[in-house]
Amino acid sequence: MSQETWTAVDRYLAGLLGPPDPVLDAALADSAAAGLPAINVSPTQGRLLQLLARMQGTRNILEIGTLGGYSTIWLAQALPTGGRLITLEFDPKHAEAARANLARAGLTAVVELRVGRALDTLPQLAAEGRGPFDLIFIDADKPGTADYFVWALKLSRRGSVIIVDNVVRKGAVADAASDDPNVQGMRRFLDVLAAEKRVNATVIQTVGSKGYDGFALALVTE
Repeated sequence: MSQETWTAVDRYLAGLLGPPDPVLDAALADSAAAGLPAINVSPTQGRLLQLLARMQGTRNILEIGTLGGYSTIWLAQALPTGGRLITLEFDPKHAEAARANLARAGLTAVVELRVGRALDTLPQLAAEGRGPFDLIFIDADKPGTADYFVWALKLSRRGSVIIVDNVVRKGAVADAASDDPNVQGMRRFLDVLAAEKRVNATVIQTVGSKGYDGFALALVTE
């Protein structure tokens, strides 16, 4: 199977299972025009995040890694009236593009975007009593993922769901000798996840328009 086939199937499924959303399409186009890297989730992955949030009955979401706000929009659209989403972004350029995309989507009153290092912002959220969050989506720098997961647990409750993207790295995550810091970051995260007794977790391998990768899904049980 090839990348061409995976992409074709993704396009077919995205077109079949949901009507086009001009807001989401514009978010991708404007993010590209602003020079942001094309590392956002795919439309089918965005819909999966939205479905998980709805099935969870989510009212309070934390996202670590905003980029241009594409996944943020998918998640925020799942929130009921009165729901809130906080998203954290390190890069001011990315945050600027995300704010414009969120404003176009009519989500400025729903989404709070904080700019800065997540490892600085996460303790601030805890100090402010902003948790616990019903759903936490981690899609930021990969070497920091284990640390973000530890903070996600602190900001969770029993029944919270934590989703971590890009954990398979085209299969390289199985290579203990890899010198790629992104791979080693994910291996460190998976070690932490495996040792954590307060969650039930699994990893799902995926293929699609974003290539071969996967995500971790953890349910907080204690």
